[in-house]
Amino acid sequence: MSLNPLDWESQRAFLAVLRGGSLSAAARALGVAQPTVRRRLEALERSIGVALFTRSPGGPSPTDAARELGGHAEAMAAAADAFARAASADTDAVRGTVRITASEMVGVEVLPAMLAGLRAAQPGLVFELSLTNRNEDLLRQEADIAVRMVRPTQAAMVATRAGVVALGLFASADYLRQNGTPANLDDLGRFALIGPDREVADLRALGALGLRLPRPNFSCRTDSHLAQLSAIRAGLGIGFCQKAIARRDPALVAVLPEAIDFGFETWITMHEDLRRIRRVRATFAHLVTAFTAYCSE
Repeated sequence: MSLNPLDWESQRAFLAVLRGGSLSAAARALGVAQPTVRRRLEALERSIGVALFTRSPGGPSPTDAARELGGHAEAMAAAADAFARAASADTDAVRGTVRITASEMVGVEVLPAMLAGLRAAQPGLVFELSLTNRNEDLLRQEADIAVRMVRPTQAAMVATRAGVVALGLFASADYLRQNGTPANLDDLGRFALIGPDREVADLRALGALGLRLPRPNFSCRTDSHLAQLSAIRAGLGIGFCQKAIARRDPALVAVLPEAIDFGFETWITMHEDLRRIRRVRATFAHLVTAFTAYCSE
């Protein structure tokens, strides 16, 4: 095997096909023509002497070799993105790109308003939001700053605890008018509920609260917390929501507020090497202040 170490474009094409599942999707992601993607992919396969994809009715199907190499390509892409962010501004300037990772719920419902205030004060900043419930690896520079609901354990991390995000049961006012309100936790079984589908951690959390409800009780099951919130707003039933988010929606009503008292610690985290970069340091400090206030709502 002899691979030109400078042939990053061919490796980008491979990763784009792996991510997008087709040559056309890869071409759109890379901003090039589909034949260009094909040529780069074929050049990579010739270079390493291994087939990376086979044809199938649903599009290119990755081989075992492609799956094994995919993680390395992801790491290279993350490093390339980190290089671009580091080069986007002087280390002493509050301008340039800062990549932030957070859960879907936080990224859609909470972060934008926080970042709007920062960017009004520092218009040279550009934000990239990576919304995922997976903890992206800051050590591998997949992001500059992470908003996490668990305390980081890596020694090279700078982490500040912002507080606890409180959760509660909520339903739309219309749903409660039509169906009544549970008298206690045991009474919840009579009502349509919204909750997790297969997410083990969420199911365990419900069990820890003593909510051992049979699957048929859930009128809407989804592992997306954002979809759960949408279902609550639509009147599909009763479900969990961050209290601070629910308080901002006059159509949502707390259900059994005295019986439910739990939440998740919130940590703002970055790699210690990024402390010298002013735009990252400024964004980190702003998010610590903003999330501390949010946790106090």
